[in-house]
Amino acid sequence: MTQFSQQQLIDWRRELHSWPELSSHEVETTARLRGWLQAAGIRLLDYGLETGVVAEIGQGDTVIALRADIDALPIHEATGLSYRSRHTGVMHACGHDVHSAVMLGAALQLKGQEAQLPGRIRLLFQPGEENATGARQFIRAGVLQDVQAIFGMHNEPGLPTGTFATRGGAFYANADRFVIRVNGKGAHAAHPEQGVDSIVVASQIIQALQSLTSRSFNTLDSLVLSITRIDGGKTWNVLPGEVEFGGTARTHDLLVRQQLEQRVRRLVESVAVAQGATATLSWHAGPPVLENDPQWAAFASDIAQQAGYRVQTADLHLGGEDFAFYLQLIPGAFVSIGSASDFGLHHGGFNPDEALIAPAASYFAQLAQQALQHLNARCRDVILS
Repeated sequence: MTQFSQQQLIDWRRELHSWPELSSHEVETTARLRGWLQAAGIRLLDYGLETGVVAEIGQGDTVIALRADIDALPIHEATGLSYRSRHTGVMHACGHDVHSAVMLGAALQLKGQEAQLPGRIRLLFQPGEENATGARQFIRAGVLQDVQAIFGMHNEPGLPTGTFATRGGAFYANADRFVIRVNGKGAHAAHPEQGVDSIVVASQIIQALQSLTSRSFNTLDSLVLSITRIDGGKTWNVLPGEVEFGGTARTHDLLVRQQLEQRVRRLVESVAVAQGATATLSWHAGPPVLENDPQWAAFASDIAQQAGYRVQTADLHLGGEDFAFYLQLIPGAFVSIGSASDFGLHHGGFNPDEALIAPAASYFAQLAQQALQHLNARCRDVILS
């Protein structure tokens, strides 16, 4: 029997939405989650974490995990909602408040069926997804000990409510970050010949980088390189001696990932030298490619079909997701559930359809139970063989 009301989950989501916290600073979010779980009689596991919550339901040797992320983004909210963010410049613009509400609902439903569960379900309410620190922090703390399969979700604003999508193999891209510093020679803006214009050099590097991805790699490769910020100059009549800019690079191919960093480094250095400047590249590897276990992805889709979702095969996604770190260690599946927002992820107007929450909670409760049964049956087959 379902142990939650749809309105309760929506109320919890709205409270989390009103009080968002940035990555690795989710102190009050953690306190709220702990309080709601404890009030439901769900046992909490102590891993010595400063933020984030790990809970567990059931008994036995078979263990699967469900994960939700809990952090927000440094974005000003522009939805105008009555429950909009009360923290200026911070917003749940990626829907992690929704993910948390979904897994809270799954936890309540599973708690109501605890005596019949053929194993344990570990619930991970993970901090620091947006800065890609949380999954690794949880892994170091030991939260995956004994876990045999793991599942997680992301709401997908481009899909209608009631739609489910996933795929086996590569799904989300790696998400690397880079910083480029161009050093020229400052000069009066009236006499550029007396300096080395770092802004011009930076602009030439930026243009060359865009050509690099379209002309030096197979057009069938999934690859994107985006410049997202530029910092150079302080006034109108001085050519700055230094410009710094940066961005992100993403692909689904390990070899392309390695080659791209090498090609970017050579390009940056050679363009700068040709203009009499110098430039340095700092490359920061983010989450790896998220690779779903094909069997668990198919299993998750089958359960979604049973739960009444319109199921489809997901397209490759160029977003990054630190759930990928879990899947490097244990099998599992990450899935998309439609949230039908007019504005996309990481936008100040992002407003997911809250009608997705209760059905998704029931889905993950059903998925967890059937995954335990599947693992137990597979274990019995191995013993009998």
